[in-house]
Amino acid sequence: MKHFLLAGALLGAASAVAAQDMVRYTTDQSFDDVVFGLESAIVDAGLRVDDISHVGDMLERTRADVGSDVVLFTHAKVFSFCSATLSRKVMEADPMNIVFCPYDIFVAELPGAPDQTHIGYRQFPEGPMQEVQALLDTIVKEAIAE
Repeated sequence: MKHFLLAGALLGAASAVAAQDMVRYTTDQSFDDVVFGLESAIVDAGLRVDDISHVGDMLERTRADVGSDVVLFTHAKVFSFCSATLSRKVMEADPMNIVFCPYDIFVAELPGAPDQTHIGYRQFPEGPMQEVQALLDTIVKEAIAE
């Protein structure tokens, strides 16, 4: 089991938690409101959503097929996008930073907790990729108006 560290103090209705490889914020906003906020924040940053993965729908649709009776999410989506400017910058520093592109932000609601929505992203390594992490953090905070 991963050990979670408190990444920030409780700010309003949202809190930030960081795992070894993830930054997650939890808010009392509805899933739909967080999704709307995320889509708006991505566009406001001058970016375009390239893909939306409906992870929650897929896992629910295939639950019985894989022999499970566990409902993992009430709702869960992953939004993928990229920044041509920032991606070029980090890949000029190290072409193997391609592994991090596109950038993903997830939004999820867990069963039994309809009053909490989680939003987050993978952490990036030290160095040039920290600029991407800062962008994702800004977008996430804007999405939940923190």
